[in-house]
Amino acid sequence: MPTPEFVLALREKIGHAPLPLIGVTAVVFRDEKVLLGRRSDNGEFAPVSGILEPEEEPADAVAREALEEAGVVVRVDRLAWVHRLPRTVYANLDEVDYLDLVFRCTWVSGDPYPADGELAEVGWFGLEELDGVGPDHRRRIALALAEDDPTRFEGGRWTSSPAA
Repeated sequence: MPTPEFVLALREKIGHAPLPLIGVTAVVFRDEKVLLGRRSDNGEFAPVSGILEPEEEPADAVAREALEEAGVVVRVDRLAWVHRLPRTVYANLDEVDYLDLVFRCTWVSGDPYPADGELAEVGWFGLEELDGVGPDHRRRIALALAEDDPTRFEGGRWTSSPAA
């Protein structure tokens, strides 16, 4: 999927300056497997992710991204992790500061396929088959795996108790 229109409109005003955006990641489980796609832009295997649109609810965005990118309908179960990604600088010199909201999701229907071209391939992987998945994505999966764990927040600098 191309860059969202609202981002292009903002870029016309701010140029390449850092732009704060909210990203959503869908860690989708079906039985004992997790949905992963090989990204078309960098070849990494990763959970489905995307950008929150203006006035969109985060849980709606993560379900939309799962359908748009992988052709699957999901139930959004819980927020698993809130964290800031390191600043991203794209080849065109645009800078973005992403806040990533990672959601645990459960597959409802649909056979996964690369629906919009953002993923070159997509499928179900056993939890023992994650060797080719980068450490940041493995962490997203691990934090989403536990069904009843509280949401993990990064940082802790401004809290009264140390981060777990």
